Parts: sequence; structure tokens; C-alpha cells
Amino acid sequence: MQKEAEIRDPLILGNKSYHDITKDVSLPVEGKANKYWWILFSLSAALMLWGFACMAYTIGTGIGVWGNNNTVGWAWDITNFVWWIGIGHAGTLISAVLLLFRQKWRMSINRSAEAMTIFGVAQAALFPLIHMGRPWLAYYVFPIPNQFGSLWVNFNSPLLWDVFAISTYFSVSVVFWYIGLIPDFAMIRDRMSAKISPMRKKLYSLLSFGWSGKSKHWQRFELVSLVLAGLATPLVFSVH
Repeated sequence: MQKEAEIRDPLILGNKSYHDITKDVSLPVEGKANKYWWILFSLSAALMLWGFACMAYTIGTGIGVWGNNNTVGWAWDITNFVWWIGIGHAGTLISAVLLLFRQKWRMSINRSAEAMTIFGVAQAALFPLIHMGRPWLAYYVFPIPNQFGSLWVNFNSPLLWDVFAISTYFSVSVVFWYIGLIPDFAMIRDRMSAKISPMRKKLYSLLSFGWSGKSKHWQRFELVSLVLAGLATPLVFSVH
């Protein structure tokens, strides 16, 4: 175990070795979920089904149930859209800025912050989709060929540029989040036995992209992370 400097308290208490830390980190993936996890999962699943029912009612009845009328173009949907975009901004911005400033304590919150961004942006995208009234025609907002010939998007519309900005921000956030998971996928891959769970072993082998922990891998990992952090920070302001 590496000796800690005496001028500060150790970051991890209990005289744990690197093997002990790896075992503790892998426990949620390798172990079985306890009853509290299943209780929270069941509650979340019930709320999700309730949300789907509300979406179906809104699409079937009309977006007037949100308070939209001739004088109110956006009502309940714009409120939720902006709120979820704000949640999505916070996660990647915090993680990216802390990485650019080389803050070591970032590692304790970066995964949850980046995951919060992805889910926040995904939730935000639901409200403009439902606001269209016909979400199955949502592909009209993208400049792609269609069966109506001259029908094309209006590049002067700010809504179109919102689509571009949010989709770009979402893509960069997903890549930024996934890059940080590659060493962990490799760690779980190496701990997993091919005889006990060959499918999971193969899955984590694919997800880790052949990561072996070489110095060159870590060098490229840090370089790509810095580039993505530099891209994500201005994208936050472009979406806002």
C-alpha cells in the first residue's frame, strides 16, 4: 500500500489496499441487488408507467391539456423542457470544468454528474417531441429527404438550431461519459471468469475496446478526455 503524506489525512480510511478498493468498487456490478434496490426500482418503474400513460393521454387528447391555446404557444412543456435542460447543463459542465482545472476530487462525482446530463437531456427532448402533436413525424425537423419533395426545414427558425445544439451536446456528453467508463469496463472484464459467465465476459471485453492499462492507453485517455471537456464546455452555452 502506498504511504500517505503525513501533512494531510488519508483520502481512504481503513488501511485498504488497491485490491480492496477494486473489490469494493466492483461489488455493485458483481453482487446481487438487495431488497432496498428492488423497492426503489419498483417505485421508479411504477412512476415510469404513469408517465407513459400521461404521454398517451396527452397525445390522444391534444396538447391543450398542458394549457396551450391561441395566446399561449408553450405552456407546461416549455417549463419542463427548460428545467431538464438546466439539469443536463449542470452535470457535464461541472465534470468538464473540474477536469480542465485538474481537480482530483472530481473522480468522486463525475460519473453521477455525467449520467445526470444524459438522462436530463433525454427527458428534455420528450417535451418538444410531444408538443408537435404528431411525434411520429418528428423526423421532419431534420434536414433529410422525404416523400413530399419540396418540404424542407426552415434554417431561420431557432427551433431547428435548438435541435442541432441539443443533439450535438447529447452526443458529446455520451462520448465523454463512455470514455471515462472504459478503464472500469476493463477492470470488470479482468475480474470476471469466462467459465462462470462467458456472455458477460464477452460483453465487457467489447465495451472495454481492448484496454490493457498501458501508459500509452492512459496518455490517449487523458488527451481525449481533455478534448471532449473542451468541446463540452462551450456547447453548454450554445444550448443555453
